[in-house]
Amino acid sequence: ITQRLKYIADLGVDAIWISPFFTSPMKDFGYDVSNYRDVDPIFGTMEDFDRLVEKAHDLGIRIIIDQVISHSSDQHPWFLESRQSKTNVKSDWYVWADPKPDGSPPNNWLSIFGGSAWYWEPRRKQYYLHNFLSSQPDLNFHNEEVQSAVLEEMRFWLDKNVDGFRLDTVNFYFHSKGLENNPPLALDRLNAFIAPDVNPYNLQDHIFDKSRPENLSFLKKIRALLNEYPNVTSVGEIGDAQRQHEIMADYTTGDEHLHMAYAFDFLGGSFDVKNFRAAIEAASAAKGSWQCLAFSNHDVERHISRWAKNGKQDEFARLSAMLLLSMRGSVCLYQGEELGLTEANIAYEELMDPYGIEFWPKFKGRDGCRTPMVWQAHENFGGFTTAAKSWLPVPADHLGRAVDQQEKSNAGSTLEFYRSFIRFRKAHPALVSGDISLLADCDNILAFTRQNEEERILCLFNMSDQNASFQLSPDMKLQTMNAPGSIDVGGAGEIQLSGFEALIAKIV
Repeated sequence: ITQRLKYIADLGVDAIWISPFFTSPMKDFGYDVSNYRDVDPIFGTMEDFDRLVEKAHDLGIRIIIDQVISHSSDQHPWFLESRQSKTNVKSDWYVWADPKPDGSPPNNWLSIFGGSAWYWEPRRKQYYLHNFLSSQPDLNFHNEEVQSAVLEEMRFWLDKNVDGFRLDTVNFYFHSKGLENNPPLALDRLNAFIAPDVNPYNLQDHIFDKSRPENLSFLKKIRALLNEYPNVTSVGEIGDAQRQHEIMADYTTGDEHLHMAYAFDFLGGSFDVKNFRAAIEAASAAKGSWQCLAFSNHDVERHISRWAKNGKQDEFARLSAMLLLSMRGSVCLYQGEELGLTEANIAYEELMDPYGIEFWPKFKGRDGCRTPMVWQAHENFGGFTTAAKSWLPVPADHLGRAVDQQEKSNAGSTLEFYRSFIRFRKAHPALVSGDISLLADCDNILAFTRQNEEERILCLFNMSDQNASFQLSPDMKLQTMNAPGSIDVGGAGEIQLSGFEALIAKIV
């Protein structure tokens, strides 16, 4: 990462969010932490991390790191002690429960990664809770000692000059002490936003195992800690498929909780006007909250493969970049997104992700979006590594989109388009923090305005690969802004957009 900081700075982003690099058995690729205060040797040393922070700051790039605190690895010293007995000093640091009289788990809670959320520990003759892998036991946040310990782990990194945290599964910290069964979810509320549709996890209404009201008090403690340090931020991952906007409002409204959060509305679902309108309306209704927007990340299929089913992938990449960077909120771009990378098709025998192995072949897991970044088309593994083998294969069709190839073609490349539109967004604060107002839709065009005290901007996006038109109101006069990718304003009246075209213009 340190070697590539100049590239990241040239992209125009403000910060890097780095996935977990802490000491870990790597059962879930770093999301199972066995030491929160050290760097796993496969990634480098603490000195390497310090050098990264220093050089990033020299280039004006902030460093945000993951904090995976809802659970630890089963190899963490806290758990190794907790599992030994019911009376040791850390016996209540994880969520333990007795079996039912017939020996079965305490309730019907399910793991996102498949099967029961409870795993038997013979030393204690009890079950422990794991919302994810059985090697990822859930910490017991009802225990004040756990809260204090976790906050100290976070303070360690703040003292090392990180600029903020991405809080993994932030709504999973607390469970109901009563361990009540989750009720079934009404079928008309069913979706596959946070788990694939083959996963029975989706069939429960998760009101007792996560998103508990007690979490708000702990988030205040996190914010109080962050407020001790200048210019740091927080972004929470909200893993809820039905109440995500309500939770986001609770978690980000005001200045006592998180700075921002993201849900999975745009990390799944369909690419159409109806879905996007509903998500924008829901986010807008949460007054005072602030969302972090993303179309792709390390947990979902890359959005070009997910949404551009009928070809025109380059056109779609540009349209989706314009849309993402024009909506209200902070934006996360996933590595390789700026190159227009598609989802890799990984053979079963090359899978690393336990999630994909569990639900293969209906759900192939997350490896397809986690393949190495491609830097040089004609180097082994796209220039990502000099090793004899990369941890996941590099798809042949990614090599043609390598950074060196796109920088050769420059003006016509997807990479240069992202760079130019990021510059455009920064030049127009109305696109970042201005109000967003949806307009009546025409055909397959998503229409809204962005407005602050300085300017009002019309944004039209044809979300289909077919021609579409939008009728301007008689009193709406437009002025060209030279937005990258936008068609020209033309005359008054009807705006014609070809498939995956957009118009961004100033309203005068």
